[in-house]
Amino acid sequence: MTKLKKSLGLFDGISLLIGITIGSGIFATPQVIAGYLDSFSVIIVLWVGVAIFVYVGSLIYAELGCRFPNTGGEYIYIEKAFGPFWGFLFGWAQLFIIRTSPAAGLSLISANYIGYFIPMDQLEKNLVAITVIIIFGAINYIGVERASLYNKFSSSIKIGGLLLFAIMGLIIINGDFAKLSESAHATATLGPTGNVVAALMLVLFSFIGWDRVGYVAGEMKEPKKVIPLSMLYGMLLIALLYLSTNLLYHTVIGLEGMRSSTIIASDTAVALFGNMGAGLISIMVIISATGSINGTMMSASRVYYAMARDGLMFKWLDHVHPKFQTPTHAIIAHCIWGIVLILVRQNFETIVSGMVFAVLIFYGFTTVAFFKFRNSEAGNKDGYQLPYYQILGTIYLVGIIGLVLLRFFYETDKSVQDLAFVLTGIPVYFLFFKERLNS
Repeated sequence: MTKLKKSLGLFDGISLLIGITIGSGIFATPQVIAGYLDSFSVIIVLWVGVAIFVYVGSLIYAELGCRFPNTGGEYIYIEKAFGPFWGFLFGWAQLFIIRTSPAAGLSLISANYIGYFIPMDQLEKNLVAITVIIIFGAINYIGVERASLYNKFSSSIKIGGLLLFAIMGLIIINGDFAKLSESAHATATLGPTGNVVAALMLVLFSFIGWDRVGYVAGEMKEPKKVIPLSMLYGMLLIALLYLSTNLLYHTVIGLEGMRSSTIIASDTAVALFGNMGAGLISIMVIISATGSINGTMMSASRVYYAMARDGLMFKWLDHVHPKFQTPTHAIIAHCIWGIVLILVRQNFETIVSGMVFAVLIFYGFTTVAFFKFRNSEAGNKDGYQLPYYQILGTIYLVGIIGLVLLRFFYETDKSVQDLAFVLTGIPVYFLFFKERLNS
């Protein structure tokens, strides 16, 4: 049987993490967040808090990736800890909301920034977004090295471009931080706590990506070394870039100006560098968003493949192309459902906040699995281990549960819709997979 190729090293791991995580979040969420909160000080506290929160999560995942260095990520951890039903439900949610939603949302942001150069109506933007998904599906289809090469390229553009953007911008403003003290009543209407919860969902979306490095562990040369180092270096770089970029947006545009913007990075660049600078920034955002689409597709398709290999997803997905050595059927399924989400949901905020709500539920399951494996000493024990795991893991788990419950309380209708995407997997499991596993 044709197997996945072990060809990924540390640079690939860091590039994958940055390539997925820095998509369009930092270019598309700050202006929406500005409508939920009343001052820069509150906003930056949320960004710092979430950076610390997800870094703890990334270290938990680093240990899990070392304990079980197999392709599939959370699916492997959840299935081993709780059994095939919960492993299936996670994989089903991956395909139907958690990992295909970023493909839909990021492709729409790519289309918005392409619209800076070519004016388009919403239908045309949807068609461009669909085309973007198809292009990166083709790149992933023909080889993991080609997909990883684009990750490296896009990650380099993101890191270099964002650093240059922030540094040059802060030099140009010459110490004029007057707009950081602006305050204005929130325009959103969920109430003080509800607004904070909604804003947190968007900040979390901007950071999500670290969890997928372990998905390609089976294609890494030394996963026990590569995974924790990728988390460490990648998350530190991302946090630095996000905080400096937010500082620049608020310094140049201000709170009220951000609320009226739809392409905040380009609008900031126009104020600083003129139209040519805005054009370059728009190109960087497009490369950044498509890099995240590519990285997510590269990693999530391995989950569908791993599940089908274990008999927990339709057999058609258990296919590795004999020439390209990639899970081509899983890649095709990812692209098709991403396109469906574009056509059905269409709104960026609805797509990404729903994805975060669903993924937080499974972060909770994964954290419980982490405690279970640590206490039973399951898996490999000679790799990275999280220090003070009982304290840090408990704080992380309580934070996840709190966010899920608060979001359900303040945005009940949306949460029910998002949960429905996950729960549709229950009848599918009992109709098609339970008997197959017991036979």
